[in-house]
Amino acid sequence: MSLPTKVLLLTSSVYFSPDFFLSTVPRSYPVAVMAETLDWINAMCFDYHGWWNTSETGLHAALYDPEKNISTSFGLGAWIREGMPAKKVVLGMPLYGRTWELKESEEHGVGSPAVNVGPGKGGRGIMVYGDIVRFNEENNATVVHDEERVAVYSYAGKSWLGYDDEWSVRKKVEYGMKMGLGGYFFWALGFDHNWTLSQTAWSAWEY
Repeated sequence: MSLPTKVLLLTSSVYFSPDFFLSTVPRSYPVAVMAETLDWINAMCFDYHGWWNTSETGLHAALYDPEKNISTSFGLGAWIREGMPAKKVVLGMPLYGRTWELKESEEHGVGSPAVNVGPGKGGRGIMVYGDIVRFNEENNATVVHDEERVAVYSYAGKSWLGYDDEWSVRKKVEYGMKMGLGGYFFWALGFDHNWTLSQTAWSAWEY
């Protein structure tokens, strides 16, 4: 009687880019060694903006950024340019948003003046996707699909929320497939709303 073969995988969760260019301490990953030794990397393509800067609103997981290199497309492209095979790169997407309190309710675009974190729980303005859906419904919030950045935000009064929904998740998965990536992951599945975004991503990848 033969025993089942064990398969051991070695993976790593990593910064969205191989270079920590937003850090005050210059550092980077040894991409060549990682490409040779790891089965894949999980690129955490989120938290580009948040509670550490409450002066203006920001999309914390935008696929593109027309002004800076703080975007998912830049980070994933940098990993591949540095030598990580695309099939070993896994796209990370958040099932939560980051929120701000607007300075003036009339100014509600990306980069609008803000004065504090928004209605998210925990004191850092984080709101899971299920709560975002309820917030939008209960407050009759305006939802904006930013075509240029491929990200979503909504606002109601002075509350501003930046996040991903079915539209942006599908766009990101399609982008990942065109790039030849190895797959995608969410942080974290329990934050979804009736498995809406999980099912959207699955159907987009399967298609």
